[in-house]
Amino acid sequence: MIIKNPTFIKSASDSNGFYSSEKAQIAVAGKSNVGKSSFINMLGGSKIARTSVQPGRTRLINYFDMGGFILTDLPGYGYAKAPKSEIKKWGELIDSYFSAESSLKAVIMLVDIRHSPSQLDIQLSNYLYAKQIPFIIFATKADKISKSNTYLNIREIAAVLKVGQDNITAVSNTKKTGKDKALLAIQKLLHQ
Repeated sequence: MIIKNPTFIKSASDSNGFYSSEKAQIAVAGKSNVGKSSFINMLGGSKIARTSVQPGRTRLINYFDMGGFILTDLPGYGYAKAPKSEIKKWGELIDSYFSAESSLKAVIMLVDIRHSPSQLDIQLSNYLYAKQIPFIIFATKADKISKSNTYLNIREIAAVLKVGQDNITAVSNTKKTGKDKALLAIQKLLHQ
């Protein structure tokens, strides 16, 4: 089991606060309100990350010790109601994290299965390709659409992000579907 006694470690608002450890890090990235905190809680099997119905709640980098690795929750992108200066600051924080973090093994990219990837989702995947950072994609909120639409939407997401359909897993934090696949994918990333 790669997740044991998950606990919150700390938050960082700038590069001086980044957390370093011997353990590998896996970062979670996605648009505001995609369900990052709920996804982390599903993985951990407990409420270790704060959830909110209001988008843009995560404004810091939050670190969680998952037992076998460190899970890093990055601020959500695309929250239009935040001041432009704050949005710019979040972008700089995320960029400095990706540039500075030597123990980063991979990124879990979350997209909302109900919508085609946004321009910001495409920018993130292109950025990860350019930086040669391995990433996997989970399509959240799968409980909100029918099973037949799940396949169609995954196909569209794969086409837009230029990845194979097998590289996208539908998950539902509410119904806990996809959790086993997510844990297996994380385990593979940690052993690469």
